[in-house]
Amino acid sequence: MLVWDRLNTHVSRAMRKMIDDRCWLTVFLPPAYSPELYPVEGLWAHVKRSLANLASVALDRLETLVCNRLKRLQYRPAVLDGFLAGTGLDLDLDPPPSP
Repeated sequence: MLVWDRLNTHVSRAMRKMIDDRCWLTVFLPPAYSPELYPVEGLWAHVKRSLANLASVALDRLETLVCNRLKRLQYRPAVLDGFLAGTGLDLDLDPPPSP
């Protein structure tokens, strides 16, 4: 399954051909602006909240902190499940038809 997010670089002829050449691929095309449907939006909001008071930190240190926060989340599956649940999407349903 592919969730196609409508980013302008993702709607090229090459991308359409790649999809058309894979009959087994199911494509889900969400509404144009729908951050609530993307679990990664919740994840980034969570990470950014933990970095809010570090605006003056050097860029290389900030990169290390972001990587550290993401690494910690790998060991907290309940938190990651919460980001999925926050979308309200039922992941057990059959996928929608391809566009």
